[in-house]
Amino acid sequence: MLGIIRPGCGSIQACVSIGIVVRPLQRMESIYYVMAWACHRKCKHCYENRFRPYVRGALAEVVEQAQSSYARIIDHFPERMRYIDLAEGPGQHTEKTGRIILSGGESLLDAVRETVTYPVIERLQQRYRNQGGVKVVVQTTGDLLTDRIVAELLERGVYMISIASVDDFHVGMEGEVKQKAFVDKLSAMFDRHGMKASGLSATTRNWHEEEGPLYGFFGATPDSWIGKLWPRGRAWDNSLPRSTVADNFCNRWSGGLNFLRHQYSGSEISVEPDGSVYACCVKTKLPLGNLNEEPLIEILDSLVGVPAFEAITAGHPERMGLAHGWDEARFIEASRTTLPDGTPYENLCIGCDRFHEQMLGPVLAQARARREDARAAARALRTGATAAQPRPLAVAAAADHASSLDPAPARKKIIAIKEQSR
Repeated sequence: MLGIIRPGCGSIQACVSIGIVVRPLQRMESIYYVMAWACHRKCKHCYENRFRPYVRGALAEVVEQAQSSYARIIDHFPERMRYIDLAEGPGQHTEKTGRIILSGGESLLDAVRETVTYPVIERLQQRYRNQGGVKVVVQTTGDLLTDRIVAELLERGVYMISIASVDDFHVGMEGEVKQKAFVDKLSAMFDRHGMKASGLSATTRNWHEEEGPLYGFFGATPDSWIGKLWPRGRAWDNSLPRSTVADNFCNRWSGGLNFLRHQYSGSEISVEPDGSVYACCVKTKLPLGNLNEEPLIEILDSLVGVPAFEAITAGHPERMGLAHGWDEARFIEASRTTLPDGTPYENLCIGCDRFHEQMLGPVLAQARARREDARAAARALRTGATAAQPRPLAVAAAADHASSLDPAPARKKIIAIKEQSR
């Protein structure tokens, strides 16, 4: 029968391998969902080259991609956007409402707002209305906001409007005087609609626990969490990153930290318009899977116990190659490069990119094969059909997953299955 993962299974794949059809706990704290690539700006510091203006056929193409994908993507989100807050004391852990951050590009562009953003919000509210709810956050540059748009967002139950453009990189926002005028103008608009300014920083993990509807402001200022800029997109092309190897973007909010611990506080993943899933907003060189094809929780649970991804979820990407012969010294060496302008540059994201390129393609393919085997076994048990024998690689990987979490009973049973299949 369907149920939660039994103690000793370790993962859904391990449980299926020993004849138990399970469903993992369908919970998560946060999802960062980039709905569409289209933007009205082409900021020089942007981490994604595809965030830019599109016109005519090119605009229609990116909008069509978003429209054709969002329903399937949302249907593959966790069944509940709830999570257990581990920050509370022992015995006091409570289940709290998680959030989905809707972004672009620019989510409020005319071509995107009513064809993608509003339908996405409505589908999210419908999906989670009877499942404990969800806090929907709309992230925007803010310069397209009007009283009508604010009212339309609030009518759809948006919990927070987050303005992500208060910095010198956004044209027209250079300098404290312009930035203050912009913040004051939008704050007055939000106040007219009964919204409240968030009292917590955007980097504070539990800012979404405030009573909404809220608004907030942030930007890539020198002292901010993104001020040193990720080595990505136009920021890279323009040689703008000032981060060093000491700036571990993985070991912080919006990084890969805790991404596999989806039942608990601190877990967040990023989703692209085509459904590609990443452990962080910076985005690894290869996606973990695709939500147009598979449920998110199945993708995440298939990576539990895989050393490289356990290192990412622990916030230590420099350790992700230990099981593949890459010690920390080799990873640090792989993290060195030069910016396009010739400046020496060193950051763990570069090492992560190179390790993905050289080593993790087959690892991700194996994880996908395990998921396919698990689903085939589950279908066979539901229908009473005879399932094909799990691929030896999938069984071995399931055993590795199980041993990393609870080695005793599951590993013995899986080894027995391997012996019988010889």
